[in-house]
Amino acid sequence: MAYATVNPFTGEEIKVFPNATDEEVKIALDEAHETFLSWRKTSFKERARVMHAAAGILRRDIEEYSRILTLEMGKLISEARAETELTAAIFEYYAINAERLLESEGLPVQSKEEGRAKIIHQPLGIILAIEPWNFPFYQVARIIAPQLSAGNTTLLKHASNVPQSAAAMERLMIEAGLPKGGFRNLFPTRDQLATIIADHRVRGVALTGSEGAGGKVAAQAGAALKKTTMELGGSDAFIVLEDADLEKTVKWAVFGRHWNAGQVCVSAKRMIVVDKVYDEFVKRYREGVASLKMGDPMDPATTLAPLSSQGAVEDLKRQLAEAIEHGAKAEEIPLAVPNTGAFFRPVILTGLEGDNPARLWEFFGPVSMLFRAKDEADAIRIANDSPYGLGGSVFTRDEERGEEVAKQIETGMVFINHPTMVKADLPFGGVLRSGYGRELIGLGIKEFVNAKLIDVVDIDAPF
Repeated sequence: MAYATVNPFTGEEIKVFPNATDEEVKIALDEAHETFLSWRKTSFKERARVMHAAAGILRRDIEEYSRILTLEMGKLISEARAETELTAAIFEYYAINAERLLESEGLPVQSKEEGRAKIIHQPLGIILAIEPWNFPFYQVARIIAPQLSAGNTTLLKHASNVPQSAAAMERLMIEAGLPKGGFRNLFPTRDQLATIIADHRVRGVALTGSEGAGGKVAAQAGAALKKTTMELGGSDAFIVLEDADLEKTVKWAVFGRHWNAGQVCVSAKRMIVVDKVYDEFVKRYREGVASLKMGDPMDPATTLAPLSSQGAVEDLKRQLAEAIEHGAKAEEIPLAVPNTGAFFRPVILTGLEGDNPARLWEFFGPVSMLFRAKDEADAIRIANDSPYGLGGSVFTRDEERGEEVAKQIETGMVFINHPTMVKADLPFGGVLRSGYGRELIGLGIKEFVNAKLIDVVDIDAPF
């Protein structure tokens, strides 16, 4: 596979990176293991020092890091700054909280003879992170920050179209003072990646990406009896009940579907609106989408960025054509399109009846699927008519009602009166074909540690 930076706005190939050599892969594994043997013995104070330093560097050099994101995958410069700040917040979160999250846990026992039992949390070894292009810093940080804080070491295989973002993360950790071998970026081939996964010193694999990639990597890791976490696709439901504040709800709907050019696993992809307010919602939503402006993602006036590549545009076109072939109705919003760039005009899809397979797809770009629900129960039914189970939203003025609806949606996350959001202090993950495992907070840091039982028992106690 070729690792190369191609500017999504200009189409210019800026830099090509060579694949790793077999010797580089061997050295990376050797160094990561050797560093693990010492890093696992460092204090939480020392690990926190590195995490604080990484956060500080990102904030100090936010413009430099943000421009890399916009250059490589095309996101708005404002969104790139927000991602850089979020990445810093994740490092800071674990600097402050890792020791508390991994404290030993005393266990209740039935009698004195049963001893003093507790669980301690110990690092496992090398953790391999396989990450996508849509959030090139954030998705790396949500693995390496907790795992380095836990005492593991990490290797990164990033997406082939964001090599400079990957290299920037390695430079960041070196400047932050992480020992050599603590974190290493590689540009491996598929065969080399399989070799890394199979290496006995690699103790876990965390992947964010497509279902296809997740299935292949999970199979390889499973054959080697390695633990994995998988954050895969999503087609989040955005439920609008009849008592929702429509003006504010529509604003969140437009944002929730189109931030990062709609290339977000937790985008509000399926708008499910109860019949009583459906027509008014659609009218306002159409107007909101029509107010977006395509253009140079470095320009603060631009509100809809290009897609990550021309290939992504073609993939979305093929999906859309197939959806229409199966009976969907597509309304293209006539935004002015720049002369250059991987742009895709927003499309509103309706008429996605029960026999149209497109209703079950993930459209990774500015395509909105709208569904008319008879009532609350029907909205829940439509929301759960999906192979995915990542995030979702419920909009209602009655927060208790919203919580009750949320409990009935089969996802890992549900937000009331807000699109699915990402923060340093909230867990992230899904169910069904959206994957398994959790990232961030205490759930994430404990995914790749050994929860070891130690039980001190009186030698004369009965068995």
